[in-house]
This record gives sequence, structure tokens and C-alpha cells, in this order.
Amino acid sequence: MLLIQNAQVLDPYTGLDARLDLLIGDDGILSQMEPHIDAPAGCPVFDAAGKTVAPGFVDTHVHFRDPGQTQKEDMMTGMRAAAAGGFTSVVCMANTLPTCDNVETLQYVQNKAREAGGYVNVHQACAVTKGLKGEEMTDFAALLAAGAPGFTDDGINLTDMHTCLKAMEEAVKHDTVLSFHEEDKSLVLSPGVNYGSKAAEELGVPGALPSSEEAMVARDIALALRTGARVVFQHISSGLSVDLIRAGKAMGAKIYCEVTPHHLSLTEDAVLEHGTYARMNPPLRKEADRQALIRGLQDGTVDLIATDHAPHTAEEKAKPFAQAPSGITGLETAFSVCNTYLVKTGALTKMQLLEKMSKNPSEVYRFADKSIEVGHRAELCVLDWDCDKAYTEYYSKGINTPYTGMVLKGAPVCTIMGDRVVRAADLV
Repeated sequence: MLLIQNAQVLDPYTGLDARLDLLIGDDGILSQMEPHIDAPAGCPVFDAAGKTVAPGFVDTHVHFRDPGQTQKEDMMTGMRAAAAGGFTSVVCMANTLPTCDNVETLQYVQNKAREAGGYVNVHQACAVTKGLKGEEMTDFAALLAAGAPGFTDDGINLTDMHTCLKAMEEAVKHDTVLSFHEEDKSLVLSPGVNYGSKAAEELGVPGALPSSEEAMVARDIALALRTGARVVFQHISSGLSVDLIRAGKAMGAKIYCEVTPHHLSLTEDAVLEHGTYARMNPPLRKEADRQALIRGLQDGTVDLIATDHAPHTAEEKAKPFAQAPSGITGLETAFSVCNTYLVKTGALTKMQLLEKMSKNPSEVYRFADKSIEVGHRAELCVLDWDCDKAYTEYYSKGINTPYTGMVLKGAPVCTIMGDRVVRAADLV
């Protein structure tokens, strides 16, 4: 049992914005919501005065590297990073070693998450094609029956159009969602940095053309319109991609758009300052692209904010730029970055940010009962919107982020799962 007192409750699912006390039963179910609740005998009390209580964040794009690359991250460190960032649910990508393209690997991840304590709901997406090779389809029916929330070959584009069409038809048949990494490899002359940027020039590499993303987005909008498939475009970086998705939605395509905190806050110039810690795929683009992504958030073209949390070892990121892996960590810093660059600038309201980080991702993946309502399990985050926060240490094994040392505004205080207050520092 747990009583949360003096909470300013913000719930994007219901539109609730009120000061309330919340009583959570021993079963973790929210049993009472009132302006004042007297604490039952022996009931722990969490005083949320001055803080916001909101539905926990849902990240539909993370890499926990388990199985196969646990030197970069493992289930426990990934869950601790998620909890520290205010996340109560995550969707892990399928590019593990071995690939999560079979029931055995899916169940391995599910069991590891349970063994780690269940402090975060870990959903493991499965591959669209076996071995991420873009050829033979995985068994959608069996994987869905075993608990897969959706399918993705994230990190690899479904280049063959016929394979992509088959994947969409299979997704429609089984009423599931696909998440696409959109990248025409022939237009990625060198990864990790924007084509023609000053950073690319100083590094002596050509970079990745925005058209590598835009061409695939346009193709897959056409296929989604023909098939009726539900498709998420992952980590969009280009303003033109946003325009294409906006037009595709207007034509009736069942498509969604995901953008990362780093593409919303940084530009190609960050590569000059942060080197490999700002090397990512797709790369950071121009300020005009960043502004277009923000406009997409404002008008609903961009549905989701997802971190693409991608931990790598310090040794890997210490390699020369052209040899280092792409990707940054993002779970722990996500709220602070988004609050600083979106809410504090007036681009989004607090409620709009919660929509992008909780409500919309839950609805795309059909995670039920995440709103703050009597009868629902408590899966909450407690937020401070106004504190100064500089990240210098991380619960993730990965420290590969350009945000280290930056003074940001706002931070998660903790999450609440059932009747338990979850602080990452307490998890072992």
C-alpha cells in the first residue's frame, strides 16, 4: 500500500490536471483519488508537494544489448537507466546477438526482465526478417503469441521493395505494427555525420545524404497506403521526411513518426564539439530540419518521442570517427533534454510533452490501462520541471552522450510501479 499526497496530477490520457492524493493498494492498483486522503494505519506516505505525478514514460525504441553484447548494456543496467529517466515501459529492438527472430530468444529476454525485478515493463520487439537479412520472413503468428509487441529490423533498412510489401501484408493479416529504419544505403556515403556539413568537411568524409531517409519514407508511405499497414517511421531526422509523413497521413495512411531528443535539440554542428559522442544514424541535420521536427510535434505529424538508447563501450567510441559505432545513450537524459528544449522554450506544453512520451507510444503499441484512473495499476513517474540538472554519472553502462555536463532544466525524481517507489540508486 502507498499513499501519494499533494500531487499535481497531469494525465494526457484523460486530460486530468488537478491537485490530488492517490491511494494505491497492496495489489498495486490505484484505489482512490481525492483532494485529500487520510493515510490508513501503517501506510507509507510519499509527499509529492511541488512535483508532478504523471503516467510513466514509454520508450518504443531502446537497445539493452542483451543477449550478446552485455559489455555495452545488460538487462539490469538498462532497466536502471530507464527507471532513472522516468520510464515504466520500454520496447527493445531485435538486433541482439542472436537476433530476436525466434520464440526462444524472445522468451530469454522476457525471463531476464522478470529476473531483474520487473521494475520496468520490458517488451521485446522481434525481427521482420530472419537474421535481419531482408529475405525470409519471421513467424509473426508464433512470435505474437509469445508476446512480441511488434516487428522491426531496426538498424537495417528493408531495401527490397517486395520484401517490404510482404512484411506489410503480414502485419495487416496479424493486426500488428511495424517499425522501420529508413535508409537507402547507396545514399549514405559515410555514416554518422550530415552530408556536406562543416563537420564532414573537417573530418574528411562526405557524410550521409538526407535523401537516404526521405526516399525510403516516400516509398513506404506508398506501400502503407496500398496495404493499410500500421507503420512507425523510426528516428526521423529530415524536415522533408516530416513533410512526406504529414502528406501521407492526410491521404489516410496508418503511419506514425518517431523523433529522438537528440534530433530535437542538436544539429550537425554538435559533431564538431562532441566528436564520436555525437555520431549517430541517422545523423544530426541542420537547424532547419530541427525546427521542422518541432513543428511536426506541434501539429501532430510527429507522434512519438523515443530515445533510440544505444549504449557503446568507451573503447569503441574512442576510435577515429569513421571507425566508431553510431548511437548515443538517451534514457536518463530524455526528459531533461525535452523539457529544456521544448517546454521551457514554449514549443510544447507540459501536457503535450507527456502525450509524446507516454500516451501516444502506449496507444501505437496498444499497451492498455496506462492512464491514472481508479482500477488501473499504478505506473507513474514523479517529475520536477524546474530544477537545474547536469548529468555526470549514469546508471547505464554507456556514457556515450553529448549531454554530459550540460546544465539542463528539470529531471525525473522517481517512478512508482504498483505500490513501490522505484529509485534507480536502490536497484541492485
